[in-house]
Order: sequence, then C-alpha cells, then structure tokens
Amino acid sequence: MTKRRADVDRKRRRAAQAASGHARAGRPRPGLALAALLPALMLVAACQRPTGDFGRAAPSVVHDTIMPAAGDELAINRGEPVSRFNLTDDEKEMRNRAWSLIRPPSAEDWIEGSRTELMRTRILPETGGGDPDRYYAFLRSDRYRSSQARYDRVAADATADAALVPPYCEIAMRVTAADQERLRALGRREISTGEELAGAQARVWENRRYMDWASQALRFRLVSYRNAIDALEIETPSSDKVWDANTAWKKLAAEVVQLEKGCQTGNRYGQVEETQRSRIFSNWGTERPAPVK
Repeated sequence: MTKRRADVDRKRRRAAQAASGHARAGRPRPGLALAALLPALMLVAACQRPTGDFGRAAPSVVHDTIMPAAGDELAINRGEPVSRFNLTDDEKEMRNRAWSLIRPPSAEDWIEGSRTELMRTRILPETGGGDPDRYYAFLRSDRYRSSQARYDRVAADATADAALVPPYCEIAMRVTAADQERLRALGRREISTGEELAGAQARVWENRRYMDWASQALRFRLVSYRNAIDALEIETPSSDKVWDANTAWKKLAAEVVQLEKGCQTGNRYGQVEETQRSRIFSNWGTERPAPVK
C-alpha cells in the first residue's frame, strides 16, 4: 500500500514538473517577443509615415504609439538612453518639424522612407543618410513633358526646405533652453531620485539626437540637390534654369549655416552699420548723427 502511494505521488510530481516546464516554455521572454515582432513592425513601416498638410506628419496610432513603444524597448536592449518623461509641447513640435527635414527629399523613395521611419521610432539604430544620388535617380525617372521641369522641381524642393529651417530653428532653441533649465533644476534639488536623474539625462540626449539628426539630414539634402543640379546641367543644359536652381540651393545653404551657428541673426561681426537716408529727402547717403545737447 505504501509502495503504491509512493508511485502515485511520484507520477503526480512528474506531471506537475512537466506542466510547469510547458508553462515556462510558453511564456516568451521580452527580448524574444520583440525579436519576433520586429519583422511585422518593419512590414508595417514599409508604408512610411503618413503625411498631412504642408508636408507635416499626420496622426497615426501605429506610427505614433505602437512603433515608438516597441522601439523604446529595443533601444533599451541596445543600451541606449530612453526617457519615460512626458514630452513638452515644444518637444512635440520640434520632433514634428524635424521629421519634415529628416524624411527623404524624394517622396517616391519609399525604401529610404521606410528605413528612416524605423530609425525615427528607434526600432533600428540611427545610421548614415544613405546615397545622395537617389534624389536625382527618382527625379530623372519622372517623365516630364519638358526637360526644364526637373530644374523647377529641384528649385522648388530647395526653396521649400529653406522655408522650413527658421521655424524649426526657433523651436529647437527653445527646447535647448528648456533642457538647460531641466538640468539646473536637478542641480538645485538636494534630493533627486535615480529615476528623475536618469529620465532627465535621457530626455536631453534624445532631444540632442533629434537636432543632430536634422542638421545631418539638411547637409544630406544639400549634397543631393547639388548632385542633381550638376547632373542636369550635363544631361539637359539650360542656363536660365540652372541659375534659378543654384539660387534656391544657395538660399538653403545659407539657412543651414545659420542653423548650425545657433540661429543667430543680425550683424555677425559687430560693425557699426550706417543708416540709409530716407527716400523723402533728395540724394542718397548716410544720416548725420543727432545733435547732442
């Protein structure tokens, strides 16, 4: 009787261990779950981020919530800083405006657009800007009725990018100032939790990453447009259109330089500027200084 009971208990223990093992095997680890989810996320990103008015990003649950959440977990596994802080209004605006500059200059380049979206959501680590000749490859493939229309396209793209830089630069400077205040506030507090310190430092790193990425993307666009203009001048020469395209390119280059200098405006060298005489008066010249009483 005792032997039979021992056999029954032994069988029960083996069944319990087997059931426990199956339960553990059926419970995926976070890293394995993300690895299994990655191909599906990459397939979703193949449609690129939806675009709304004026080239701005359109709201999307997949691209604004699901993919960034998965990207944060993958970034943590790679050892990158990830902040759980809520975004400020300026940080949201800066990211939206930066995306307009980071996305590929050619809207038809869905492969590069998908890769950029995977890097924006941190599913993939950030890498280089790709091949600058891709812009001209798509431009050349478009069957315009007039060969001069390609010059107009380059000029329009460069002009549109130049108009995006000043408002982006303004919001980026506000985010930088807020980051400095965030770090000063941490320094003024006698007691800060490890979570607060890590979150603040990670958010400053994330903001700086976006700004650096936008600057690199603008430099990439300058090279892409320059290559396209030079190639068009050889393939389909047009002196008037080349001048227009070069003028637009120089305008964008000036805005990029201004951004890299911290959006400083005004007299860079500090010279005393002479005041021009009003048109109401005859002749042109400089105004004499006001008399001192």
